[in-house]
Amino acid sequence: MNFEAILLDLKAKKYQPVYFLMGEESYYIDYISDYISSEVLNDTEKEFNQTVLYAKDIDVQTVISTAKQFPFMGERMVVIVKEAQQLKKIEDLENYLKNPQESTILVFCHKYKSLDKRKSIYKTLSKKAVLFESKKLYDNQVPAWIVNYLSSKQYKIGHKASHLIAEYLGNDLNKVSNELDKLMIITPANSEITAESIETNIGISKDYNNFELTNALAKKDILKSNRIANFFAQNPKDNPLVVSVGVIFNFFQKVLLYHTLTDKSSNNTARVLKVNPYFIKDYQMAARNYSKRKSMDIIGLCRTYDMKSKGVDNHSINDGELLKEFLFKILH
Repeated sequence: MNFEAILLDLKAKKYQPVYFLMGEESYYIDYISDYISSEVLNDTEKEFNQTVLYAKDIDVQTVISTAKQFPFMGERMVVIVKEAQQLKKIEDLENYLKNPQESTILVFCHKYKSLDKRKSIYKTLSKKAVLFESKKLYDNQVPAWIVNYLSSKQYKIGHKASHLIAEYLGNDLNKVSNELDKLMIITPANSEITAESIETNIGISKDYNNFELTNALAKKDILKSNRIANFFAQNPKDNPLVVSVGVIFNFFQKVLLYHTLTDKSSNNTARVLKVNPYFIKDYQMAARNYSKRKSMDIIGLCRTYDMKSKGVDNHSINDGELLKEFLFKILH
């Protein structure tokens, strides 16, 4: 089942005896387990019928014996197993899964990795339990996730601002949601979270960031590119070269791909490049300013300066000077 389907069933009080939540992205695992923890039982029932176990301190038999208990003065029990990825001999669950306690909701939080799909336990879980795999979003999916997250809470955010947060915070959804929650506290309901608010409250410069750098490079704006490079050189801890090189590499990969398209309509370009249609103009501009050959050369430069940023053939040049040298070769 997917996240939305599981949540709909939970809100409709359609509970299943076993939920096995696994995968690299902990946000959805936490969300589902927290919902079950807070909403299935009332406060009085929780005192007697809700148990949280930590896998590093127990074994499978402890889980099974706890799950097999009957609720005290209530209809059901909730048993949540945290850090289930540390549970040894997890295959010993199979017999319980074949005949689970119907009055118990048993939840496993198996974070940061998934079960081997070739194993018998995976196949049994897929048939006998709600098995959910929480996958990491790709970087290009995070801005849309931010828009949807805020929209669900009656807030708006512009394209630039959502990409600014995504570029700065990456694809760790717990980290992203925490920062968005902070912004919502100080932003009036039903209003827009702006780049100015992000700069003030998260500390991301709205004018000097990798998003603005690729925009300046696309336009071949030498002055703006150099201003950003100088800012990065003065603030190296917040703007590591290796990150800037990675962002520029991803951008020019898409520029090169744009050059190869026969159908350059906005819809097709957005689909192939996997970007928001709002930003197609940036790739169109870059393609006018950088030939296919030059785009390939820049991708080669990215590889060279990625190695230099890691100390290979560097000759003790600091990151600020390396970035300026790198941008000069891109722009000329």
